[in-house]
Amino acid sequence: MVLQPSERHYRDWSDRRWKGQESRVLTDRLQSPADPWRSVNSVMLADIISTVEFNHTGELLATGDKGGRVVIFQREQESKNQVHRRGEYNVYSTFQSHEPEFDYLKSLEIEEKINKIRWLPQQNAAYFLLSTNDKTVKLWKVSERDKRPEGYNLKDEEGRLRDPATITTLRVPVLRPMDLMVEATPRRVFANAHTYHINSISVNSDYETYMSADDLRINLWNFEITNQSFNIVDIKPANMEELTEVITAAEFHPHHCNTFVYSSSKGTIRLCDMRASALCDRHTKFFEEPEDPSNRSFFSEIISSISDVKFSHSGRYIMTRDYLTVKVWDLNMENRPIETYQVHDYLRSKLCSLYENDCIFDKFECVWNGSDSVIMTGSYNNFFRMFDRNTKRDVTLEASRENSKPRAILKPRKVCVGGKRRKDEISVDSLDFSKKILHTAWHPSENIIAVAATNNLYIFQDKVN
Repeated sequence: MVLQPSERHYRDWSDRRWKGQESRVLTDRLQSPADPWRSVNSVMLADIISTVEFNHTGELLATGDKGGRVVIFQREQESKNQVHRRGEYNVYSTFQSHEPEFDYLKSLEIEEKINKIRWLPQQNAAYFLLSTNDKTVKLWKVSERDKRPEGYNLKDEEGRLRDPATITTLRVPVLRPMDLMVEATPRRVFANAHTYHINSISVNSDYETYMSADDLRINLWNFEITNQSFNIVDIKPANMEELTEVITAAEFHPHHCNTFVYSSSKGTIRLCDMRASALCDRHTKFFEEPEDPSNRSFFSEIISSISDVKFSHSGRYIMTRDYLTVKVWDLNMENRPIETYQVHDYLRSKLCSLYENDCIFDKFECVWNGSDSVIMTGSYNNFFRMFDRNTKRDVTLEASRENSKPRAILKPRKVCVGGKRRKDEISVDSLDFSKKILHTAWHPSENIIAVAATNNLYIFQDKVN
């Protein structure tokens, strides 16, 4: 697969433009609720993208940021004159999903940052998605309106009530065309169920329930009930001093509504079956790879912590991401992964400095392509990695303004560990650890990917002839 940027290939939150053959303002700047002085390398903290997600058809792409905003991009319809423009995504809707809050009982500030977005399958003309910050999950309805009613009997054109005595005739209201307007309205708010920060949400295959997971508990919700949830996993010990691990990610099986997995900071994965008991404290399967004693170090526990877990579309495999590797597990084999891919093994010698600057705690996500044959995950220096499971080939690509001109083909990048460096290689000592790709998404059926690099969103597609 040869990737090239889409016609408008990224969106820069800080100057509100897509850079492509033309630049135009797509949306007015929202008032950021975050402290305007908080910035990272001159990028406003509120503008940093914190999650990326395609919907089930791939026609829509949603991003959330640390300012609590959700921006939805819609794919352009194919035209007879410009077939290649089919891969372009333009802003469809922008709305403020979460606001900063303060818990006065605990003297705790609740950030507005969007941790996860999950789409529901489309059932009618409207779209529905879940978004969550650290404490509250919201169900949003995104719908279009291109007609407005006119000719009311009891109201005038301004919307004011008329005096019934002045009404001498009855009119039949009519719908008049108007400019297309996209509205985002909150339909449900699921709050007050998590003591700790929510790290995952996952929609069940029955589309009636979903789960939300924090550091110590996983709750099951019904979409119609906002004031009650069912606790299905609770690993909180009676004495918090005995706490040895936390939940890092959780996901439902794509086809079996009773099955889900969750990962831990100890590098283990537990498969649970809700048919076994109401509280799934006892797992059905336990996936763990024995540690090689020769690789044991001070950082072993930290780098073995799993930051993301994903079922394959087929439901046969589980993919996990820890700090240095991506692993693929077969549901029928618990003692070791069937595939292990080194993402940036050249950083193993840099773990001490990565610990000092806190980069070792970065949580990288991983994604499957539509056929489960290719895996993608992020790295530093705005690099992202792809692994072909069939050919066992891998490639490192870079998402940056310099090499992402429209229609240009991305060139593979290589990192030089030591010795003489070639012209096209970059030294491991030259990597910029402030530029990291934590969040990526893959179109469910096509070779189109979305990559979030700080406050920029890059969209790449397979080479178009």
